Amino acid sequence: MMAEYLYGVLDLSFWGYLLATFIMVQVSMMAVTLYLHRDQAHRAIDLHPALRHFFRLWIWLSSGMVTREWVAIHRKHHAMVEREGDPHSPKIFGLRTVLFRGAELYRSESLKDDTLEKYGKGTPDDWVERHVYSWNSVIGVYILLYIDLILFGLPGITVFAVQMLAMPVFAAGVINGLGHAKGYRNFESDDTSTNLTPIAVLVGGEELHNNHHAFPTAAKFSVRWWEFDIGWMYITILRAIGLCRVRRLAPKPKFADDPRPVDIETLTAVLQNRMHVLRDYTRKVTLPVLRNEKRANCDNALPRRARKLLVSGPILLDEAAKIRLARLLEGNAALRTVYEYRQQLLSLWVQANVSNDRLVKQLKEWCNQAEASGIDALHDFSASLRGYILQPSSA
Repeated sequence: MMAEYLYGVLDLSFWGYLLATFIMVQVSMMAVTLYLHRDQAHRAIDLHPALRHFFRLWIWLSSGMVTREWVAIHRKHHAMVEREGDPHSPKIFGLRTVLFRGAELYRSESLKDDTLEKYGKGTPDDWVERHVYSWNSVIGVYILLYIDLILFGLPGITVFAVQMLAMPVFAAGVINGLGHAKGYRNFESDDTSTNLTPIAVLVGGEELHNNHHAFPTAAKFSVRWWEFDIGWMYITILRAIGLCRVRRLAPKPKFADDPRPVDIETLTAVLQNRMHVLRDYTRKVTLPVLRNEKRANCDNALPRRARKLLVSGPILLDEAAKIRLARLLEGNAALRTVYEYRQQLLSLWVQANVSNDRLVKQLKEWCNQAEASGIDALHDFSASLRGYILQPSSA
């Protein structure tokens, strides 16, 4: 009887408690990445209704979070990324604040009715949500503490503490903080997002943050052969047993055998694959021209970080870096040319209220001018750009 009181009805060994804690934290991460993130926020997957409600219940118990609040805050982050209004950008609040006070930023944003109204549409609004989960989120946390004490006894206090810290530390801190400050980038998205692998077993695949910002509605976060998205592994298993349907994946470029005339299909394919287009432009145009210029400038006139200056969006450059970029472009005609062509290419997918016919004309003019620029890398890239063909996103 005393053992049951001290160590709970399960009476586990030390390793048993450790394993049980790890499994429960993993379930919490599954609930965040599968239900809150990929299913509710971005509609990249459709989970079975029973699974949705299990995750909704688990999140309420293990964190007190409400679906509508999390989804609204995350959608606002994408809509306002790195700008005033972003709920948790290290660029706005500072890395230290997001890393160590991410949960406070979340709570502050969750109290804003306009955020919930504008960005929280389409989330659960049934009787259970209104009268149980949203009514008093703290009750769920107390219920979990009581369950932990029954199952694990006094060690249940430690188990409970780890559960309460998991999401504030890993989701609010690591992903929202380090995921916009440290790591590597596969895509030149207009934000500071990075990938943090290999920590997939801790954060459900959410560490592939740059990939996600490049393709927000994609169900699978990994894009390179060596990247591992444990969330996608869960999806694959759930799909095989009929508990999940994949709605969207990141586009994979498809090319015609020969360059084609620029038409609406070419434009649509280029826009659909714009992150791949921008990455290929860096690899096939900017970097080769930069290497050639470095070889030609034996006096090392080019700055050491010329690559970063040439491929980084304005959001990644401070005022001093922008001044260095201006000086670099002023002193090198070839680099200025490829930089200007890159900016013109970027303008294709940031223009608002421009007709498709006008965009097709702009892309055609871009290709013609690139091929007449006298820069071989630009000429070859234009030919590859005219080879893009439309391909439906496969699931």
